[in-house]
Amino acid sequence: MAGGPMRSSMRGSSRRAMSDINVVPYIDVMLVLLVIFMVTAPLVSPSIINLPTVGNAAPQEQTPPVVVNIKADGSMNVRYKDDGGAAQQQNMTEGDLKTFVLNRQESHPDQPVVIAADKTVKYEVVMNVMSDMKARGVKRVGLLVKSQ
Repeated sequence: MAGGPMRSSMRGSSRRAMSDINVVPYIDVMLVLLVIFMVTAPLVSPSIINLPTVGNAAPQEQTPPVVVNIKADGSMNVRYKDDGGAAQQQNMTEGDLKTFVLNRQESHPDQPVVIAADKTVKYEVVMNVMSDMKARGVKRVGLLVKSQ
C-alpha cells in the first residue's frame, strides 16, 4: 500500500473556508468613479439665464424709511423725508405715532418703518411699537442696530 501515506497527508490539510471579503476591487471601482466625478463636475455649468435688455430701464427707487426713535426715558420722535426730499423730525407720543403712521401709510403705502430704540429701553416697549405698526398696515418693519 504505497498510496496510504499520501492519502493521510491530504486529509490532514483540510481546506479552510474563506470568510474574508476581498475589498480591493470595490476600492478600485470607487476610485475610478471619484476620478470620473472630479473630471465631469467642472464641465457641468449651472443653468445661466440670459435676460432680455430693455432700453432706458430705470432701477427701482427705494423710498427712504420712516425712523421711529425710542429714547431711554421712553419719549419718541419720528424722522422721515417729505415729498420734497427735506428731512423732517417730530416729537410724538404713542397716540400721535399711531395717527401719524395711519396717515403716512395712506400717502406712502410701501414705505418701510425702522425702529431705533436705545439699548436700555424695555423689550416690551419696542415690541408694542412693532405690533402697533403691523396692526396699522405697515408691510415692512425693522429694527435699527449698530454693527460691531
